[in-house]
Amino acid sequence: MEQNYKLHRLKELADNDQDFILALAQTFLEEVPADAKVLEEAVNNKNYSLTYQTAHKMKPTVDMFELGILDDLIEIQDWGRFEKIGEDVSEKLTKVIDAIEKATNEISIDFNL
Repeated sequence: MEQNYKLHRLKELADNDQDFILALAQTFLEEVPADAKVLEEAVNNKNYSLTYQTAHKMKPTVDMFELGILDDLIEIQDWGRFEKIGEDVSEKLTKVIDAIEKATNEISIDFNL
């Protein structure tokens, strides 16, 4: 439990309310993997605006669950925001997608969702 994500901030925010933590875990599973797919497609298609919007949307949840990829996600967001045409963020994207997949699988198991 909690190898690819951390609940420290969530527990603090929720004042250890297990129902609230469960609701946030469900929200994570519903939104973050779908957003990750959109982000991957946006980067691969060099859709800078969508890359920026999607990465920006994902930041609070990724940060709250402490996936360890916030800095990478910010770099991807900035790549889209500033249309860094000559820059390659594919390595950062791979790291972000991998971390999200691992966290998603672990959260699903840990919360029986």
